[in-house]
Amino acid sequence: MGEWNKSIGETTVLITGASKGIGAAIAERFAQVGMNVVIHYGKSHEEANEVARRCMSHGANVLTITADLKDREDIVRMYEKLQDHRMMPDILVNNAGISHYGLLSDVTEEIWDDVISTNLKSIFLCAQAFMPHMITQRWGRIINISSVWGITGSSCEVLYSTSKGGVNAFTKALAKELAPSGITVNAVAPGAVNTSMLSHLQADELRMLEDEIPAGRLAQPDEISSLVYFLALPESGYINGQVISPNGGWVT
Repeated sequence: MGEWNKSIGETTVLITGASKGIGAAIAERFAQVGMNVVIHYGKSHEEANEVARRCMSHGANVLTITADLKDREDIVRMYEKLQDHRMMPDILVNNAGISHYGLLSDVTEEIWDDVISTNLKSIFLCAQAFMPHMITQRWGRIINISSVWGITGSSCEVLYSTSKGGVNAFTKALAKELAPSGITVNAVAPGAVNTSMLSHLQADELRMLEDEIPAGRLAQPDEISSLVYFLALPESGYINGQVISPNGGWVT
């Protein structure tokens, strides 16, 4: 396993989908220790800028960048921009994703392709683009944000569960492939988190959901970001190929 010889201030983390929710919390967590933070966003320009301002308030060097993560050419452009700014990621957090709620019988091929591309293909393209830099320096961290539904599956979320199950399998396989190069690949599979992804639920549905969780509440984004940060630390180098699910005891 490679030894990491950069300082915190020389280390760069790229978080995809970091304009809000879990991604924003992850960006701010790394900024708090003074890492260089790259905030990727799709269309939420103002929200990304607000996250950037919060990160800079901690003294971090911050870059915001937009790209369609389903498009290889867009990722190449993102790669070139990061290279120009000397902010190639040592840590890649694949957080960008979308949810889908509904019966499988109502899922069109277009919806299927969109969710699978956004949640799974994007991770493939980003890992493929940025892991050569990590291989060259013989150190790196790839952390994929999955979901508890990728472990257990969920009725009326077959498509979303499928995409996240794919993320989990991708994580385990790539971890074995990259381990000899000093790179770890892990997934964080949260349970119910208090973000806009639950906005489709009514107040009574949220209460019923909280009642199902032994902890009696939803997770907060910063509780997920703390785990992501831990997995990125040099001393976490023997944790590899794992799918870790912070879910308040909901699924054990």
